Amino acid sequence: MGATLMLVRHGFAIELRRGEFDALVDGEQVATLVAHDRIEVPIEPGRHTLRIEAGRYSSPARSFEAVDGETVTFQLHGANLWPVFVASLVKPDLAISLKRVNRPPA
Repeated sequence: MGATLMLVRHGFAIELRRGEFDALVDGEQVATLVAHDRIEVPIEPGRHTLRIEAGRYSSPARSFEAVDGETVTFQLHGANLWPVFVASLVKPDLAISLKRVNRPPA
């Protein structure tokens, strides 16, 4: 049956990282998201690592476990606060927020 990874690019009024975000599962690109996208990617059950990238900027890598028939949901967006945006110029893995959620936002 397999599992599903749902990615929701939740846009805020001000999102400082615009454009396309690439989703990588276990180092392989599986999808590209633009603002307000919601996509589902089939994945194998087991342990995986998710990372989101946009050019030189990225999210921290997040490990997760997926079981057969489960939908694992992550919400992501670019830096939406000026201090975080400025810090991401020095530390690029602060530029994109990636958060696991129990259910997708409406």
